[in-house]
Amino acid sequence: MIHRAPFGSLERFTGVLIEHFGGNFPTWLAPEQVRILTLNDEVIPFADGVFAKLKKSGVRVSMDAGAEKLGAKIRKAETERVPHMFVIGKKEAAENAVSVRSRIRKEFEGVKSVDEAVSLILSDIASRHLPDNY
Repeated sequence: MIHRAPFGSLERFTGVLIEHFGGNFPTWLAPEQVRILTLNDEVIPFADGVFAKLKKSGVRVSMDAGAEKLGAKIRKAETERVPHMFVIGKKEAAENAVSVRSRIRKEFEGVKSVDEAVSLILSDIASRHLPDNY
């Protein structure tokens, strides 16, 4: 007799992880680790450069360059449980920087240079740290 389970062990493990974290995966495990949010069309070329730098570093990143207001973009990213958001406006583009917002801390962590922000994300991923609220 051949026994066949409806789900394999990998599928069961994935289901347990999703149930345990409730979709709020830590950065290293999240399917989308960073979302870039632009404030206007003028900063899209700069945001594309930040996107390319993150992608080249192995970060799972997406960009929201739509016409919605910033609050709506942040709400959407939080609803979709993206761990980190990089907000880019004219000021940030002029300073070669991004405003970093963390879903876990639910606040802006300040304006950081692009290199510093990428380094922050890479160290967060490499540490495989689970914050206290997990």
